[in-house]
Parts: sequence; structure tokens; C-alpha cells
Amino acid sequence: MEQNDRREILAIHDLSKTFGDTVALDNVHFNLYSGEVHCLVGENGAGKSTLIKILSGAERADKGRIVAFGIEYSRLTPHQSLEMGITTIYQDVELVNSLTVADNIFLGHEIKTNFGLINYAIQNRKARELMDSMNIDIPETALVEDLSPAQQQTLQIVKALHLNAKIMIMDEPTSSLGIEETNALMEIVRKLASQNIGVIYISHHLQEIFKIGDRITVLKDGQVVDTFDIRSTDLRTITKSMIGRDRSLFYDRNVVETGEVVLQVRNLSRRGLFENVSFDLQRGEILGFGGVVGAGRSALMNVIFGADRRDTGDIILNGRAINADSPREAIDRGVAMIPEDRKVLGLFDLRSVLENIAIVTNEANGLILNHRQENTAVEELIERLRIVTAGMRQAVGFLSGGNQQKAILARWLLSKARVFIFDEPTKGVDIGAKEQIYDLMLALAQEGKSILMVSSDMPELLSVSNRIVVMREGKLVTTVYAKDVTERDLLGYFLGIHDDGGVRDD
Repeated sequence: MEQNDRREILAIHDLSKTFGDTVALDNVHFNLYSGEVHCLVGENGAGKSTLIKILSGAERADKGRIVAFGIEYSRLTPHQSLEMGITTIYQDVELVNSLTVADNIFLGHEIKTNFGLINYAIQNRKARELMDSMNIDIPETALVEDLSPAQQQTLQIVKALHLNAKIMIMDEPTSSLGIEETNALMEIVRKLASQNIGVIYISHHLQEIFKIGDRITVLKDGQVVDTFDIRSTDLRTITKSMIGRDRSLFYDRNVVETGEVVLQVRNLSRRGLFENVSFDLQRGEILGFGGVVGAGRSALMNVIFGADRRDTGDIILNGRAINADSPREAIDRGVAMIPEDRKVLGLFDLRSVLENIAIVTNEANGLILNHRQENTAVEELIERLRIVTAGMRQAVGFLSGGNQQKAILARWLLSKARVFIFDEPTKGVDIGAKEQIYDLMLALAQEGKSILMVSSDMPELLSVSNRIVVMREGKLVTTVYAKDVTERDLLGYFLGIHDDGGVRDD
């Protein structure tokens, strides 16, 4: 996009915001042109969320000016933002699952008959017309709960378009999506830009930003480090700006010597999800699982952890069949799981960091609690894992994504787990926290623990894993050594372009 061909539709000048002693934004400058995809990047805590909350009217700046469509504001209310066409699509989908696609699009702005009843026929027709204009093939009468994550994220965009969006803020829109779904969503973003909608695009996936963006603004510690034209910068420059030091896109891990086989999975199947999966996991190994969304990776992990039951096959740990029928049984046998959706499946948001970490030991000890011992153990883990918190009594829901992930990991370090399942371990986590999580995983491997890691991030799979299991359409396609393949090779396996050259376990 040539900026001279577009008009400036948003400008932020000297915007500042503090929360107590914490400076969230410090004299921030930012602007957006019509038809531009302006990417906003930075580590967790850099100020991205505060900035978009101010633009959406959810927070009020302490000082500064916002000029939107030529009109100057000292603050925006939610109503003003929506009226002028500023819409925000958050990482966590905000839809009503029990309603249809069309009902969600028109929610709060229903089309009614002369008798005051909702005219579902017209709503369905207009919803279809709107989606057809964007080449979106989602049934307008389908229930939201039956849609895939990618379809739900796309529906949020359609809903924003119905509200006549002129500026669309997208916060981690692809965090739950695989390669194909991400590519489809990016095509929609390009379509939005072609219609002169300005897009503020926030993502931790830097490769994705280089595919979709026109400019990139880097935030660090509440300040703008710089704004770069996408055509005149590179990954190394952006990464260095974000974390304050030069850092390769790939994690540089130490070599850990692996040992005997500790976990054997043989011909494991779960009807409709995956079938006849077999592999071995060695002591001290990080075994990655790659594939597009829907390949069956997470479903496989759920069965190993006992959250779902197998139809056929065996799971053998240290020579003994475990075949857990519940997570409690898996935990008792030494298997731990850090789930993909930490908020829904891993955390008690309103309970303290202390309670969230200590819950496994509390379960194991029954009704007898040693609070002094518990407090000491949790304090040590908070320090060891460098969990940034106001204290162990702080509600875990107020921590950043990376610190929430570390709190779940701390929980399992108090257990006797020997096999750790990490399902998308760095989803929604900034670069600095990613490195810390990788270091913790490597430390577990050095202690002789073994790790199963599901990841949709190819640099993560290649740099953290010893070997990578590739799954497609519920089947194990191949197993490859991470050091012997490239991103292009992996993508070929994921999409079925080539299946040769792998090292099979079965």
C-alpha cells in the first residue's frame, strides 16, 4: 500500500496511561491509514492491550489526543468508538454459542416485523448476502457452537462488517488456528484492506505479520520503539526491537542425551478423531507433534491423559499398561498435562496463584493440609520459574498469558510426573516468555523427564523437539528428526505434498 494514496484515519499523540505505579503507556504516537494493515507487536506487558482498550473506549487515557476521521478526542467511550466504526475482535471469541450465525451478526440490532417479532427470514438472507460479499462459506443458520475456531473468528469479522467497521482491531486472531485456517483468515484481512478498511493487527507470530502487514509498530515497556515499513525491515530487526537484544527466530537449545523408551503407544484409536497411532517416547526426549488443526493431535493427548477414552490400543508407561480412564488416574501414574486452552481447562481464574499451583498436592494429601509447607513450596516455584505476580495471593486470572502458563507448569512440578504433555505451550505468549518456557522444558528433559509437545508453530517444533511426529487426518504420517528437516519439509508433510523420507516408529 502506498501511504500517499491513502488518507490518515487515526492518529494518536502523546498517549499515556498508568495503573497505580505501573506505567502502561508512555507518550505513545501511532497512526493508521485507510486500507492499511498496521501491525502492532511487543512482549506481554508492552502496552498493546491497554492501547486497544483506550481505542475501544474500555479504558481512559491519563493524557494525550486521539484524532479519528479528522475529529480530536481526549477520550473515547465505547458508544463513540462503535458509532465511528472502530471495532475490536479479541483473541477470545465473543459470540453466543446457542444462537445461529445470523442471530449473532444481528445481535442487538435485530430486524423486526411490524408486530415487534424478529424477522428471521430477512436476517438470514442479509447475513448470507454479507458473507457472500466476502466469499465466506459459513451456513447462516448454523449454531455457533457447531463452528470451528476458524469459522468463529471469521464470524466475528462479519459481525464487525455489519456494524460498518472502518477501523478493525484484531487481537491475536490466529492464535487458535492452523496453517490452512490462518491463510484463509489472512485472505479476508487483505479483502478488508482492499475495501479501504484500516486494520490494526496484533500478533505474536512474526512470520505472519510479514505476510499480511504494511507497517509494523513495536511497543516495549509502554513506549513506541519504532515504526517500520514492512518492505525495509526483517525478522531479526523486529525481534531485537521487541526484546531489546538480538535473538534468532529459532530457539538455540542445548543437546540432552536421551535414554531408554519410557512411553509406548500402540495402535491407539478414538473413533472419528484418530486411528492406529503408534510411537515411542524416550527418557529425556521432547517429542513434537505437528500437523494442521484437526489432524488429531490434541485428541490423542486427551486420550493419553485420560480426559477421553480410547476405543482400541494400549498406552504403556515404564513397561506397565496405564490406559487411564480419567485424568486422576493418569496423574497418579505420573502423567501431567498443560492444555491448549489454559483458561478453560487449566486455571481457576478467580482463585489465587497459590491455590492454582498447590491444587495437585492438595488432592494428593486428602483433607490434611500443611499450609506452611505449601506456602514455602509455592514461593520457591514462583522464584524459580520467574512468575511475575503481585504475590501468591493474587488471582491467577490477572497474570499475563506467559505467567499463567508458568503457573500451570509449577503445579505439575509439585507432582511426581515423569511424562509431561504440552499442548501448544506458547500459544498467546510473547517472545521473552517463550524462551523461559523452552528453558523450563529443557530443564525437565535434563532431569530425565519426557515431554510430548503439540505445536502449530514450525520454528518451535524444529528448534525444541528431538523428533517430530506428523499427523494428518487422524493418522500418523511419519516421524522425522528435527535436525534433518526444514520448515518447507514440515509443511509438505502437514499438507500431504510428500510423505517420504521420514523415520517411522510403527
